[in-house]
Amino acid sequence: MGKRLTENLSSLYIGAANRLKPKRARRKIVAYVESYDDISFWRTILSEYEDNTRYFEVMLPSQTSLAKGKKTVLMNQLGKQLGENMIACVDSDYDYLLQGRTHTSQYIIESPYVMQTYAYAIENYHCYAEGLHEVCVMATLNDHKLINFVEFMKMYSQIAYPLFIWSVWFYRRHILSEFSLLDFCSYVKLEQVSTHHPERSLENMAKKVNRKLHDLEHRHPDALGEIEDMKKEFEQLGVHPDNTYMFIQGHHIMDNVVLRLLIPVCTVLRREREQQIHDLALHDMQLHNELTSYQRSQVGVEIVIHRNNFYTNSPLYQMIRKDIEKFLKIIR
Repeated sequence: MGKRLTENLSSLYIGAANRLKPKRARRKIVAYVESYDDISFWRTILSEYEDNTRYFEVMLPSQTSLAKGKKTVLMNQLGKQLGENMIACVDSDYDYLLQGRTHTSQYIIESPYVMQTYAYAIENYHCYAEGLHEVCVMATLNDHKLINFVEFMKMYSQIAYPLFIWSVWFYRRHILSEFSLLDFCSYVKLEQVSTHHPERSLENMAKKVNRKLHDLEHRHPDALGEIEDMKKEFEQLGVHPDNTYMFIQGHHIMDNVVLRLLIPVCTVLRREREQQIHDLALHDMQLHNELTSYQRSQVGVEIVIHRNNFYTNSPLYQMIRKDIEKFLKIIR
């Protein structure tokens, strides 16, 4: 039975293979990622640093299994083999916020051979508020600004922020049986969003969040000082009340917040566009042809959102760039 790729390859092995190539050949740096879904994200940012001396090859840690290479796999199987010719690229989850309080968090933060997202996951970047209007335009071919997405996600973040701090506090204390990540997400999800009154969904969420905050403050009065200290610490880490959504579980933000906002918005925008076609059509044949053409040109917003790359100017993305640049300075 063939050995796993990770048993055969190490940074030193790839370095030796590089030296056997002609001197003009570019150096290969292998970048392992957690899943197939991550390849495009890391390929895009790493390709910015390719030149005539080096290139990156992004892949999963195993070529013998379809199992997703979660962070524990990357750390356990690749940890000692990472180096100048082999890096790992992972979602931060809560590890960035744990600031070395677990072995995995410490390894990710301290190793120059591990690149992390800083945001909870890649999904958070796809949900970056600055690009959500463009997502709707690509999905509907209608440029009407129905909702201020940047302001909406800012308000969402401000409501979620105090309970988010508590969520990380429980994670740091390893008391997940009382308030798990799943529990936290259940309080910061949106119910049905009205395009006429989107603020109402935020008001309903705020009521649930405030009730839970009151409960936690009543149960853990001794933690209040520590909670305030964490807010100051998080400020230094780039976590603010306005951008909390970037640090909440990525799948939750995508499925239970952003798409619940975008889907009704796109429905309205499509109806607007179809009504315009109805109003402008000179006869039934033109109406039929234009509507058919428009319907064929549409793409589901669930698909388009994964093409949202307006996050490249975000502060967190710049932090990834700095880590890559730091790594490139230490390799020979």
